[in-house]
Amino acid sequence: MVVTIIVFILILGLLIFVHEMGHFIAARLTGVKVEEFGMGFPPRLFAIKRGETVYSLNLIPLGGFCKMLGEEDPSEPRSLASKRPLTKLFVLGAGPVMNAVLPIVLLTIAFMIPRQVVIGDVVIEEVAPNSPAAEAGIEPGDTVLSINGHSIQNIGDLIYDVHLSLGEETTLELEAEDGSQKVVTLVPRWAPPEGEGPVGVALSLANTYEVSEHYPFWEAVPKSATTLWETFELIRNEVRSWFARGTAPQVGGPVAIFQITGEANAAGPSYLLQFAAFLSLNLAIINLLPLPALDGGRIVFVLLEVVRRGKRVSPRTEGLIHLVGFMMLIGLILVITYFDILRAIRGESMVP
Repeated sequence: MVVTIIVFILILGLLIFVHEMGHFIAARLTGVKVEEFGMGFPPRLFAIKRGETVYSLNLIPLGGFCKMLGEEDPSEPRSLASKRPLTKLFVLGAGPVMNAVLPIVLLTIAFMIPRQVVIGDVVIEEVAPNSPAAEAGIEPGDTVLSINGHSIQNIGDLIYDVHLSLGEETTLELEAEDGSQKVVTLVPRWAPPEGEGPVGVALSLANTYEVSEHYPFWEAVPKSATTLWETFELIRNEVRSWFARGTAPQVGGPVAIFQITGEANAAGPSYLLQFAAFLSLNLAIINLLPLPALDGGRIVFVLLEVVRRGKRVSPRTEGLIHLVGFMMLIGLILVITYFDILRAIRGESMVP
């Protein structure tokens, strides 16, 4: 538990530090005065002033901030609000961009670290009636060899590639029990019936063995870039499937992230770094949502200023909107945390 707490704080601290550092660097490059660069939320534990900026370490390790002069007040010449719209977009977007770039570094390191991978034959155990698998002619006993030309080494590979292909024509190469091979095409469903997956099969892994897997630097870098893009596609597909199913998404808060951090840490450093990369990408996407108090919400006000030909919303109104948005965001986090705790008490999975 103690180790998990330390790892959780380190990962969260890294993601927030990189995000706020993006804002900090962009502000310094554009002449915006940074009054305070803080890790964590107050009360303040430690602070030191260098130049015109206070650098602080705060008690609550669930956030961070880069306090710039006059974020809503354009009367100060070195305030963010006094800058041109393009400059404001650059400063506001720098944080999410840094969180989107960080996974490249984390994944590259993760792929270079040796890890044990279970490999085996992915065998079809059951085929649901009227499912894409049934209509394509897939039968129990078939072994999945590849999907869209990608070799399948375990069940995780198959699930990963299927979810990348939701709603698209997908080609599977299979080997029947008699040794004959066949190629089928199907379209994984956005909204499968309760208890079924996109394809409609139950799987098992046979003839398993473990191998140590890692990549040299020159292979790890392009693989990390590909994985980052595929992760973005998986997130996009998951959001689309929410609308297709017409059901509310299961989301996780700090408690869920804490539990999954412990599981990833137990699996090994490579898996922990991959989880951190996934969190960083999610943080980038969430911060770009057009919601008050988030970077995306502030970007909306800048774009509104452009549309209105330089006429901006009054600083008082904008500040009030962001304050209300921040309070609602904190309330949402508390509600999500409450349900996380209930799931933990009931022994349910924290994985959304």
